[in-house]
Amino acid sequence: MPIAYPEILDLKSEGQTFAWGDRETMLYALGIGLGSDPMNEQELPFVYESGLKAVPSLATVVAWGAGPGGPKMGINYLMVVHGEQKVEFHKPMPTEAAITAEGRIIGAYDKGADKGAVIVSETILRDQKDGSKIATLTGATFARGDGGFGGPSEGAPEPHKVPDRPADLSLDFPTQPNQALIYRLSGDRNPLHSDPRIAKAAGFPRPILHGLCTYGITCRAVLQAYCDFDPARVKSHQVRFSSPVFPGETITVDLWKDGDVVSFEARVKERGVTVIRNGKTQLG
Repeated sequence: MPIAYPEILDLKSEGQTFAWGDRETMLYALGIGLGSDPMNEQELPFVYESGLKAVPSLATVVAWGAGPGGPKMGINYLMVVHGEQKVEFHKPMPTEAAITAEGRIIGAYDKGADKGAVIVSETILRDQKDGSKIATLTGATFARGDGGFGGPSEGAPEPHKVPDRPADLSLDFPTQPNQALIYRLSGDRNPLHSDPRIAKAAGFPRPILHGLCTYGITCRAVLQAYCDFDPARVKSHQVRFSSPVFPGETITVDLWKDGDVVSFEARVKERGVTVIRNGKTQLG
């Protein structure tokens, strides 16, 4: 069933409830590589229940599946990859909470029958105790096999431009061969990231790392470089995904700082391929 436009803009999900505790908070941190050095006392609070801290990008997994989706979207999920992700924080990300999530489709863009479609969704996470907002997630899904549905081709948000100068700082983050198998336990069990047969059917030589795992690694880079590992300083974090990472590769994050704005891009060190573009973190 092809994408129905403009009917897709009516898709919503409301009243879904989720909860997490210290176990999920620590598992997520391990999934993006924190704690690989057990003697690193700056990273320890993210993977140890004593004085536990939450990585801000934990927001991307605590309500996994909350947004509108399923058959009503009219897309081929085998051909779907993550296009963009932004999280805006209304308060520091808690290490444990019970929440409600409300999601909606806010845009659908037709890039052509042979180029695919971009579907933009928004999900708001609220604390069940008082209804206050914790975070607003805006994500773009690139449906590679679903172009030509007749929607607008222009109008999507413009990407952030990184500075036109050499990076102020570059940090290397090795990933482990089993990184995707650990990360998927935080919610995204798409077999594209675990099953070699599914990966090959989708056009990849082997399972790829979750885009949101790379997203979390870039958030980790900003925490390390400019926040002294204080998660409360991150007010928003956004990226555009440009190429996949294979588990076991090294992700190099290039960073620029201008006041409270951190711009960044990420590349695979071994292949010289840029995997994250147009990255921006707003600090406060």
